[in-house]
Amino acid sequence: MRLIEVTDSSSKRAFLDFPVQLYKNDLFWIHPLDKDVEAVFDTKENKFFRHGSCIRWILVDDSNKTIGRVAAFVNKKTANTTEQATGGMGFFECIENYEAAKTLFEACKDWNITQGMKAMDGPINFGERDKWWGLLVEGHQLEPNYCMPYTKLYYKSYFETFGFKNYFEQYTYSMPVQSKLPEKYFERANRIARDPAYNFKTYKKNELEKFADDFLIIYNKAWAKHGGVKGMAKAQAISIFKKMNPIVDTDIVIFAYYGSEPIGFFLMIPELNQIFKYLNGKFDWIAKLKFLYYQKIKKSCRKMFGVAFGIIPEYQGRGVEGAIIIEAARINQPKNKYDIFEMNWIGDFNPKMIHLVSSFGADIVKKHITYRLLFDDSLPFVRAKIID
Repeated sequence: MRLIEVTDSSSKRAFLDFPVQLYKNDLFWIHPLDKDVEAVFDTKENKFFRHGSCIRWILVDDSNKTIGRVAAFVNKKTANTTEQATGGMGFFECIENYEAAKTLFEACKDWNITQGMKAMDGPINFGERDKWWGLLVEGHQLEPNYCMPYTKLYYKSYFETFGFKNYFEQYTYSMPVQSKLPEKYFERANRIARDPAYNFKTYKKNELEKFADDFLIIYNKAWAKHGGVKGMAKAQAISIFKKMNPIVDTDIVIFAYYGSEPIGFFLMIPELNQIFKYLNGKFDWIAKLKFLYYQKIKKSCRKMFGVAFGIIPEYQGRGVEGAIIIEAARINQPKNKYDIFEMNWIGDFNPKMIHLVSSFGADIVKKHITYRLLFDDSLPFVRAKIID
Protein backbone atom coordinates (compact mmCIF):
# COMPACT_ATOMS: atom_id res chain seq x y z
CA MET A 1 0.00 0.00 0.00
CA ARG A 2 1.16 3.52 -0.78
CA LEU A 3 -0.11 6.96 0.22
CA ILE A 4 -0.22 9.64 -2.48
CA GLU A 5 -0.78 13.27 -1.56
CA VAL A 6 -3.52 14.86 -3.65
CA THR A 7 -1.80 17.63 -5.56
CA ASP A 8 -2.72 17.29 -9.24
CA SER A 9 -5.75 16.71 -11.46
CA SER A 10 -5.23 12.96 -11.60
CA SER A 11 -5.11 12.47 -7.82
CA LYS A 12 -8.03 14.90 -7.35
CA ARG A 13 -10.08 12.84 -9.75
CA ALA A 14 -9.16 9.65 -7.90
CA PHE A 15 -10.13 11.28 -4.59
CA LEU A 16 -13.57 12.17 -5.98
CA ASP A 17 -14.18 8.93 -7.86
CA PHE A 18 -13.19 6.41 -5.20
CA PRO A 19 -16.53 6.56 -3.29
CA VAL A 20 -18.44 5.92 -6.53
CA GLN A 21 -16.83 2.50 -6.78
CA LEU A 22 -16.96 1.85 -3.05
CA TYR A 23 -20.71 2.50 -2.80
CA LYS A 24 -21.85 1.14 -6.17
CA ASN A 25 -23.92 -1.56 -4.46
CA ASP A 26 -25.32 0.66 -1.70
CA LEU A 27 -28.89 1.48 -2.68
CA PHE A 28 -29.24 4.52 -0.43
CA TRP A 29 -25.91 6.26 -1.02
CA ILE A 30 -26.19 9.48 -3.04
CA HIS A 31 -23.24 10.77 -5.05
CA PRO A 32 -22.30 14.17 -3.54
CA LEU A 33 -21.73 16.97 -6.02
CA ASP A 34 -18.05 16.99 -6.97
CA LYS A 35 -18.04 20.79 -6.74
CA ASP A 36 -19.19 20.70 -3.11
CA VAL A 37 -16.38 18.36 -2.09
CA GLU A 38 -13.74 20.24 -4.06
CA ALA A 39 -14.87 23.56 -2.56
CA VAL A 40 -13.58 22.37 0.82
CA PHE A 41 -10.05 22.09 -0.59
CA ASP A 42 -10.13 25.25 -2.71
CA THR A 43 -8.08 28.00 -1.06
CA LYS A 44 -10.12 30.65 -2.89
CA GLU A 45 -13.54 29.27 -1.90
CA ASN A 46 -12.93 27.98 1.63
CA LYS A 47 -12.43 30.83 4.09
CA PHE A 48 -10.99 28.39 6.66
CA PHE A 49 -7.67 28.54 4.81
CA ARG A 50 -7.29 32.06 6.23
CA HIS A 51 -6.66 30.55 9.65
CA GLY A 52 -5.90 26.93 8.95
CA SER A 53 -4.38 24.36 6.64
CA CYS A 54 -5.16 20.92 5.30
CA ILE A 55 -3.74 18.01 3.35
CA ARG A 56 -5.37 15.02 1.68
CA TRP A 57 -4.27 11.67 0.35
CA ILE A 58 -5.43 8.70 -1.62
CA LEU A 59 -4.25 5.20 -0.72
CA VAL A 60 -3.38 2.80 -3.54
CA ASP A 61 -2.55 -0.90 -3.55
CA ASP A 62 0.36 -2.61 -5.31
CA SER A 63 -1.48 -2.45 -8.64
CA ASN A 64 -2.06 1.32 -8.23
CA LYS A 65 -5.78 0.83 -7.62
CA THR A 66 -7.28 3.36 -5.18
CA ILE A 67 -8.39 1.63 -1.97
CA GLY A 68 -8.88 4.61 0.36
CA ARG A 69 -8.82 8.35 0.84
CA VAL A 70 -8.67 10.82 3.72
CA ALA A 71 -7.95 14.44 4.61
CA ALA A 72 -6.40 16.08 7.68
CA PHE A 73 -6.72 19.68 8.77
CA VAL A 74 -6.10 22.23 11.50
CA ASN A 75 -8.35 25.17 12.24
CA LYS A 76 -6.15 27.50 14.28
CA LYS A 77 -9.16 29.49 15.52
CA THR A 78 -10.67 26.49 17.29
CA ALA A 79 -7.69 24.20 17.86
CA ASN A 80 -7.06 25.47 21.38
CA THR A 81 -10.64 25.89 22.58
CA THR A 82 -10.82 22.43 24.21
CA GLU A 83 -8.74 20.59 26.84
CA GLN A 84 -5.87 20.05 24.41
CA ALA A 85 -4.88 21.40 20.99
CA THR A 86 -7.12 19.48 18.61
CA GLY A 87 -6.97 19.14 14.84
CA GLY A 88 -9.17 17.10 12.57
CA MET A 89 -9.52 14.46 9.91
CA GLY A 90 -12.32 13.65 7.51
CA PHE A 91 -13.48 12.55 4.09
CA PHE A 92 -12.42 9.09 5.18
CA GLU A 93 -13.37 6.27 2.82
CA CYS A 94 -11.77 2.85 2.74
CA ILE A 95 -12.21 -0.68 1.49
CA GLU A 96 -13.07 -3.32 4.10
CA ASN A 97 -9.52 -3.75 5.32
CA TYR A 98 -8.38 -2.51 8.74
CA GLU A 99 -4.71 -2.25 7.75
CA ALA A 100 -5.69 0.16 4.98
CA ALA A 101 -7.78 2.17 7.42
CA LYS A 102 -4.94 2.20 9.94
CA THR A 103 -2.55 3.58 7.30
CA LEU A 104 -4.97 6.45 6.62
CA PHE A 105 -5.52 7.18 10.33
CA GLU A 106 -1.78 7.18 11.03
CA ALA A 107 -1.14 9.63 8.20
CA CYS A 108 -3.68 12.04 9.71
CA LYS A 109 -2.31 11.61 13.23
CA ASP A 110 1.31 12.15 12.16
CA TRP A 111 0.43 15.24 10.15
CA ASN A 112 -1.57 16.73 13.04
CA ILE A 113 1.37 16.13 15.37
CA THR A 114 3.61 18.12 13.00
CA GLN A 115 1.08 20.97 13.33
CA GLY A 116 1.46 20.96 17.12
CA MET A 117 -1.80 19.13 17.85
CA LYS A 118 -2.34 16.81 20.82
CA ALA A 119 -5.58 15.26 19.53
CA MET A 120 -7.79 15.10 16.46
CA ASP A 121 -11.52 14.87 15.86
CA GLY A 122 -13.04 12.87 13.07
CA PRO A 123 -14.56 12.41 10.73
CA ILE A 124 -15.20 16.14 10.46
CA ASN A 125 -15.04 18.91 7.90
CA PHE A 126 -12.49 21.62 7.18
CA GLY A 127 -15.34 24.10 7.40
CA GLU A 128 -18.65 24.62 9.16
CA ARG A 129 -20.18 21.86 11.24
CA ASP A 130 -23.35 21.63 9.14
CA LYS A 131 -21.53 19.78 6.33
CA TRP A 132 -19.52 16.53 6.12
CA TRP A 133 -19.49 16.03 9.87
CA GLY A 134 -19.68 12.75 11.77
CA LEU A 135 -19.66 9.03 11.08
CA LEU A 136 -23.03 7.48 10.21
CA VAL A 137 -23.62 4.59 12.62
CA GLU A 138 -27.42 4.28 12.41
CA GLY A 139 -29.77 5.04 9.52
CA HIS A 140 -28.08 3.31 6.58
CA GLN A 141 -31.52 2.30 5.30
CA LEU A 142 -32.31 5.96 4.56
CA GLU A 143 -30.89 8.35 1.97
CA PRO A 144 -28.47 10.97 3.30
CA ASN A 145 -29.46 14.62 3.37
CA TYR A 146 -27.52 17.17 1.36
CA CYS A 147 -23.85 17.40 2.43
CA MET A 148 -24.35 14.91 5.25
CA PRO A 149 -22.04 11.88 5.41
CA TYR A 150 -23.27 8.44 4.40
CA THR A 151 -20.51 6.05 5.47
CA LYS A 152 -19.86 2.32 5.62
CA LEU A 153 -21.07 0.47 8.69
CA TYR A 154 -17.69 -1.21 9.24
CA TYR A 155 -15.98 2.17 9.68
CA LYS A 156 -17.23 2.33 13.28
CA SER A 157 -15.11 -0.62 14.39
CA TYR A 158 -12.08 0.76 12.51
CA PHE A 159 -12.27 4.13 14.31
CA GLU A 160 -12.74 2.55 17.71
CA THR A 161 -10.04 -0.09 17.22
CA PHE A 162 -7.55 2.65 16.36
CA GLY A 163 -8.39 4.43 19.62
CA PHE A 164 -10.98 7.06 18.70
CA LYS A 165 -13.60 7.65 21.41
CA ASN A 166 -17.13 9.01 21.19
CA TYR A 167 -16.84 12.79 21.68
CA PHE A 168 -20.47 13.54 20.87
CA GLU A 169 -23.39 12.18 18.87
CA GLN A 170 -25.53 14.01 16.33
CA TYR A 171 -29.12 12.98 15.69
CA THR A 172 -31.33 13.40 12.66
CA TYR A 173 -35.01 13.62 13.58
CA SER A 174 -37.86 12.89 11.19
CA MET A 175 -41.64 13.04 11.13
CA PRO A 176 -44.46 13.03 8.57
CA VAL A 177 -45.47 16.58 7.69
CA GLN A 178 -49.15 15.77 8.13
CA SER A 179 -48.67 14.50 11.70
CA LYS A 180 -50.92 16.15 14.26
CA LEU A 181 -48.88 18.13 16.74
CA PRO A 182 -49.44 17.55 20.47
CA GLU A 183 -52.25 19.57 22.01
CA LYS A 184 -49.86 21.43 24.32
CA TYR A 185 -48.41 23.22 21.31
CA PHE A 186 -51.80 24.59 20.36
CA GLU A 187 -52.33 25.73 23.95
CA ARG A 188 -49.00 27.58 23.91
CA ALA A 189 -49.72 29.07 20.49
CA ASN A 190 -53.10 30.32 21.72
CA ARG A 191 -51.40 31.90 24.72
CA ILE A 192 -48.97 33.71 22.43
CA ALA A 193 -51.83 34.73 20.13
CA ARG A 194 -53.51 36.60 22.98
CA ASP A 195 -50.63 39.07 22.99
CA PRO A 196 -50.97 41.09 19.75
CA ALA A 197 -47.30 42.11 19.89
CA TYR A 198 -46.29 38.62 18.77
CA ASN A 199 -46.32 38.23 15.00
CA PHE A 200 -44.91 35.88 12.36
CA LYS A 201 -43.63 36.50 8.85
CA THR A 202 -42.51 34.26 6.01
CA TYR A 203 -39.37 35.14 4.09
CA LYS A 204 -39.58 37.46 1.09
CA LYS A 205 -36.82 37.25 -1.51
CA ASN A 206 -37.08 40.95 -2.35
CA GLU A 207 -36.32 41.81 1.29
CA LEU A 208 -33.20 39.68 1.55
CA GLU A 209 -31.09 42.17 3.49
CA LYS A 210 -33.82 42.86 6.05
CA PHE A 211 -34.35 39.17 6.78
CA ALA A 212 -30.59 38.53 6.81
CA ASP A 213 -30.26 41.25 9.46
CA ASP A 214 -33.05 39.69 11.54
CA PHE A 215 -31.45 36.25 11.18
CA LEU A 216 -28.11 37.67 12.29
CA ILE A 217 -29.58 39.21 15.45
CA ILE A 218 -31.35 36.01 16.48
CA TYR A 219 -28.50 33.69 15.54
CA ASN A 220 -25.87 35.57 17.51
CA LYS A 221 -28.08 35.74 20.60
CA ALA A 222 -29.53 32.23 20.43
CA TRP A 223 -26.36 30.31 19.61
CA ALA A 224 -23.78 32.23 21.63
CA LYS A 225 -23.42 29.44 24.22
CA HIS A 226 -22.90 26.63 21.75
CA GLY A 227 -19.39 25.19 21.74
CA GLY A 228 -17.73 25.45 18.37
CA VAL A 229 -20.26 28.04 17.14
CA LYS A 230 -18.84 31.52 16.63
CA GLY A 231 -20.67 34.81 16.20
CA MET A 232 -21.73 35.57 12.65
CA ALA A 233 -20.92 38.72 10.68
CA LYS A 234 -23.46 40.52 8.50
CA ALA A 235 -21.63 39.65 5.30
CA GLN A 236 -21.89 35.95 6.17
CA ALA A 237 -25.62 36.21 6.89
CA ILE A 238 -26.25 37.93 3.57
CA SER A 239 -24.16 35.31 1.80
CA ILE A 240 -26.28 32.53 3.36
CA PHE A 241 -29.50 34.08 2.11
CA LYS A 242 -28.10 34.76 -1.35
CA LYS A 243 -27.10 31.11 -1.66
CA MET A 244 -30.47 30.02 -0.34
CA ASN A 245 -32.52 32.25 -2.68
CA PRO A 246 -32.39 30.08 -5.85
CA ILE A 247 -33.82 27.02 -4.11
CA VAL A 248 -35.79 28.47 -1.19
CA ASP A 249 -39.50 27.87 -0.68
CA THR A 250 -40.55 31.06 1.09
CA ASP A 251 -43.45 29.28 2.81
CA ILE A 252 -41.05 27.29 4.98
CA VAL A 253 -38.76 30.07 6.21
CA ILE A 254 -40.54 31.64 9.16
CA PHE A 255 -39.55 34.47 11.51
CA ALA A 256 -41.08 35.39 14.87
CA TYR A 257 -41.21 38.96 16.20
CA TYR A 258 -42.29 40.77 19.31
CA GLY A 259 -43.37 44.10 17.98
CA SER A 260 -40.59 44.87 15.53
CA GLU A 261 -37.95 42.92 17.49
CA PRO A 262 -36.82 39.68 15.79
CA ILE A 263 -36.98 36.91 18.40
CA GLY A 264 -36.95 33.59 16.55
CA PHE A 265 -36.66 31.76 13.26
CA PHE A 266 -37.39 28.36 11.77
CA LEU A 267 -35.43 27.97 8.53
CA MET A 268 -36.38 25.07 6.28
CA ILE A 269 -35.55 24.34 2.66
CA PRO A 270 -36.47 21.61 0.18
CA GLU A 271 -34.07 18.70 0.78
CA LEU A 272 -31.81 19.00 -2.26
CA ASN A 273 -30.49 15.45 -2.32
CA GLN A 274 -33.95 14.42 -3.46
CA ILE A 275 -32.98 16.06 -6.75
CA PHE A 276 -29.18 15.81 -6.72
CA LYS A 277 -29.40 12.02 -6.60
CA TYR A 278 -30.29 12.14 -10.29
CA LEU A 279 -27.20 14.20 -11.27
CA ASN A 280 -24.38 11.69 -10.57
CA GLY A 281 -22.24 14.27 -8.81
CA LYS A 282 -22.18 16.74 -11.70
CA PHE A 283 -23.48 20.28 -11.91
CA ASP A 284 -22.65 21.33 -15.46
CA TRP A 285 -25.25 22.90 -17.74
CA ILE A 286 -26.83 19.55 -18.57
CA ALA A 287 -27.09 18.74 -14.86
CA LYS A 288 -28.65 22.15 -14.21
CA LEU A 289 -31.34 21.43 -16.80
CA LYS A 290 -31.97 18.07 -15.11
CA PHE A 291 -32.20 19.87 -11.77
CA LEU A 292 -34.92 22.20 -13.10
CA TYR A 293 -36.76 19.25 -14.63
CA TYR A 294 -36.88 17.29 -11.39
CA GLN A 295 -37.60 20.40 -9.35
CA LYS A 296 -40.30 22.10 -11.45
CA ILE A 297 -41.85 19.35 -13.57
CA LYS A 298 -41.38 16.10 -11.70
CA LYS A 299 -41.63 17.88 -8.32
CA SER A 300 -39.34 15.20 -6.94
CA CYS A 301 -38.58 16.95 -3.67
CA ARG A 302 -41.16 15.75 -1.15
CA LYS A 303 -38.95 16.25 1.89
CA MET A 304 -38.33 19.51 3.69
CA PHE A 305 -35.23 19.94 5.73
CA GLY A 306 -34.74 22.00 8.87
CA VAL A 307 -31.63 24.13 8.47
CA ALA A 308 -31.80 26.07 11.72
CA PHE A 309 -34.13 26.83 14.61
CA GLY A 310 -33.46 29.55 17.13
CA ILE A 311 -35.20 31.60 19.81
CA ILE A 312 -33.33 34.37 21.61
CA PRO A 313 -32.78 33.63 25.34
CA GLU A 314 -35.18 36.29 26.65
CA TYR A 315 -38.11 34.58 24.90
CA GLN A 316 -37.20 30.95 25.48
CA GLY A 317 -39.70 29.03 27.61
CA ARG A 318 -42.55 31.45 26.90
CA GLY A 319 -44.21 29.31 24.26
CA VAL A 320 -42.60 30.95 21.23
CA GLU A 321 -41.05 27.60 20.25
CA GLY A 322 -44.48 26.00 20.03
CA ALA A 323 -46.08 28.99 18.34
CA ILE A 324 -43.52 29.11 15.53
CA ILE A 325 -43.92 25.36 14.93
CA ILE A 326 -47.72 25.72 14.81
CA GLU A 327 -47.33 28.60 12.37
CA ALA A 328 -45.14 26.44 10.13
CA ALA A 329 -47.73 23.64 10.22
CA ARG A 330 -50.60 26.08 9.58
CA ILE A 331 -48.95 27.41 6.43
CA ASN A 332 -47.74 24.12 4.99
CA GLN A 333 -50.15 21.31 5.82
CA PRO A 334 -53.00 22.51 3.57
CA LYS A 335 -50.63 22.88 0.58
CA ASN A 336 -49.42 19.27 0.83
CA LYS A 337 -46.11 20.01 -0.93
CA TYR A 338 -44.02 17.85 1.39
CA ASP A 339 -44.40 14.43 2.96
CA ILE A 340 -41.46 14.32 5.36
CA PHE A 341 -39.73 16.79 7.63
CA GLU A 342 -36.19 16.08 8.81
CA MET A 343 -33.78 18.04 10.95
CA ASN A 344 -30.06 17.22 11.12
CA TRP A 345 -27.36 17.92 13.59
CA ILE A 346 -29.00 17.91 16.99
CA GLY A 347 -26.12 17.12 19.32
CA ASP A 348 -26.43 14.95 22.41
CA PHE A 349 -24.84 17.87 24.27
CA ASN A 350 -27.97 19.96 23.61
CA PRO A 351 -30.73 18.44 25.81
CA LYS A 352 -33.06 21.43 25.37
CA MET A 353 -33.18 20.99 21.61
CA ILE A 354 -33.54 17.22 21.95
CA HIS A 355 -36.51 17.75 24.28
CA LEU A 356 -38.07 20.31 21.97
CA VAL A 357 -37.86 18.25 18.79
CA SER A 358 -38.96 15.06 20.54
CA SER A 359 -41.91 16.87 22.08
CA PHE A 360 -43.53 17.66 18.75
CA GLY A 361 -43.44 14.00 17.69
CA ALA A 362 -40.22 13.62 15.72
CA ASP A 363 -38.16 10.44 16.06
CA ILE A 364 -34.43 9.80 15.71
CA VAL A 365 -33.82 8.10 12.35
CA LYS A 366 -30.08 8.63 11.91
CA LYS A 367 -27.14 8.87 14.27
CA HIS A 368 -23.68 10.21 13.49
CA ILE A 369 -20.74 10.11 15.90
CA THR A 370 -17.94 12.65 16.10
CA TYR A 371 -14.92 10.87 17.54
CA ARG A 372 -11.85 12.27 19.29
CA LEU A 373 -8.42 10.63 19.39
CA LEU A 374 -6.01 11.70 22.15
CA PHE A 375 -2.41 11.23 21.05
CA ASP A 376 -1.35 10.70 24.68
CA ASP A 377 -3.33 7.74 26.08
CA SER A 378 -2.54 8.77 29.66
CA LEU A 379 -4.61 11.95 29.38
CA PRO A 380 -8.23 11.82 30.67
CA PHE A 381 -10.84 11.73 27.92
CA VAL A 382 -13.57 14.37 28.28
CA ARG A 383 -16.75 14.33 26.20
CA ALA A 384 -18.30 17.48 24.74
CA LYS A 385 -19.77 19.75 27.40
CA ILE A 386 -23.53 19.78 27.87
CA ILE A 387 -25.17 23.10 26.98
CA ASP A 388 -27.15 24.56 29.88
